[in-house]
Amino acid sequence: MFSLLNTLVEKNKKYGREGKVASYIPALSEANPDELGIYVVDSRGKEYYSGDYNAKFTIQSISKIVSLILAIRDNGRENVFKKVDVEPTGMGFNSIVNLEASDSGKPYNPMINAGAIVTTSLIDGKDVNEKLEKILEFMRTVTNNDDISVNERVYLSEKETGNRNRALAYFMKSTGVLDGDVEEILDLYFKQCSIEVTARDLARFGAVLANDGVIPWTNEKFIPKDVCRIVKTIMVTCGMYDASGDFAVKVGIPAKSGVGGGILATVPRKFGIGIYGPSLDEKGNSIAGINIITDLANELDLSIF
Repeated sequence: MFSLLNTLVEKNKKYGREGKVASYIPALSEANPDELGIYVVDSRGKEYYSGDYNAKFTIQSISKIVSLILAIRDNGRENVFKKVDVEPTGMGFNSIVNLEASDSGKPYNPMINAGAIVTTSLIDGKDVNEKLEKILEFMRTVTNNDDISVNERVYLSEKETGNRNRALAYFMKSTGVLDGDVEEILDLYFKQCSIEVTARDLARFGAVLANDGVIPWTNEKFIPKDVCRIVKTIMVTCGMYDASGDFAVKVGIPAKSGVGGGILATVPRKFGIGIYGPSLDEKGNSIAGINIITDLANELDLSIF
């Protein structure tokens, strides 16, 4: 496996030059587009890696998996999906048209910004700090990394430039979809997106999902099996922004990307995969990351279909 990963990193690094790092959040524009790393954790907890797997970056939209899991835990499946649908969308992850076009007024799914703002609002806690600590503790457990924390600089950059997310949130507040203090909800959302991780952290999280919620290195049942299945299903249909259908056809495994350059993928009962490559394609997905995971899935016949 190490030899294969080394080969795939070397083969796919070149694609970083074909994309661009995210710049609409100023702090993300400093990333090195040539970086590429991959980490794989199997169902028994054995780990394989290559490239820039220890480079730190912010989780961004991959945090939407976390807020969905915690929202379901705190409110139950039915109550969450009264507020957000589970349907794919062919529009951008921060589209306002999505909300206006929705017959129900609800966001199309929890993997676009509007949907994630709703699931974040459903996390229990007396204030932003308590809710954030809940998110961080969850992340520290599923990654076996007690050092998981928020990158303050990225958080402040997101907060300063997050006007599109404010527009989405206030629109949903006006239609009754979003309950609570909008600015507090957004503050928590900006903070959860600014959690700093590595490809190793994402792979370990993916391995827990692959094991139906059982942590491979402790055998603890940490996430309910039915919640894992819901999350993995939505990852297949909606996890790669409006390129999710193409990714499902070419790769065929549940995955979630973030504009920080991360991809978290999970192969049921086999692997958790974490990838970092900050250069993005026009859809907002890691361009080298898409190429390397496509090669890996083909090489190891990982498609679930």
